[in-house]
Amino acid sequence: MDTLLIIAIGAALAGFVQGLSGFGYSMTAMALWAWTLEPTLAAVLAVFGGLCGQLIQAFKVRRGFDWRMLWPFLLGGLCGLPLGLRLLPMLDAQLFKTVLGAMLVIFCPLMAFSHRLGGIASGPLSQGSGRSLANGLAGLAGGAMAALGGFSGVVPTLWCQITGMARDTQRQVIQNFNLTMLAVTFASYVGTGLVSQHMLPQLAVALPAMVLPSLWGARLYERISDVAFKRVVLGLLTLAGLAMLASSWAGAVASR
Repeated sequence: MDTLLIIAIGAALAGFVQGLSGFGYSMTAMALWAWTLEPTLAAVLAVFGGLCGQLIQAFKVRRGFDWRMLWPFLLGGLCGLPLGLRLLPMLDAQLFKTVLGAMLVIFCPLMAFSHRLGGIASGPLSQGSGRSLANGLAGLAGGAMAALGGFSGVVPTLWCQITGMARDTQRQVIQNFNLTMLAVTFASYVGTGLVSQHMLPQLAVALPAMVLPSLWGARLYERISDVAFKRVVLGLLTLAGLAMLASSWAGAVASR
């Protein structure tokens, strides 16, 4: 019962964050689950919950579908997914959390206090083939990280923030990208036998726990300004980085 309660609390918090920001389910849930759940179960729950949340957001927060903006992210992501699945069995989870967590903790606060990132926002990566290539590389990283536990939105969201993408444009890109990557990732988990029958009770707890919080987060998204949205996103990424560093440290201590 203690495990099911932890799953429910993590799913509820993660659902709210995802509803508000359009991403972040896996990062938020893992901040709680990584301390108590077996890694494979935590990864399956994170991908499943993130996918269900994106399906809810697709109906609740509609922001259109700009194929010209989205296709480089999707193409890169679909190329990155097999890479992530190949790396999953051999990945040093503690090192992965340490590197990604440190990157988020260092760069996100700097971006929050930077009013203009002109060198990137107006440089060669801001338009034409350069922008498409950069978007594709961000998608590649997102696809690989989706397979590693559902972290599909971290790098693409960070890239959208760096390039100064408008709030609603960013929302539709990240929402559609995450929905695609998480759907393919969960299908891959099922196909490779990573999702087992004994996980069904935990999945049945995670789904209803995140539905209402996800809807509440989406309602709040409609009411905040562009500036507030940027601060929320970067703040969530920073907190996620701190959680990953804490989880990595705890794992290192436990292994001694």
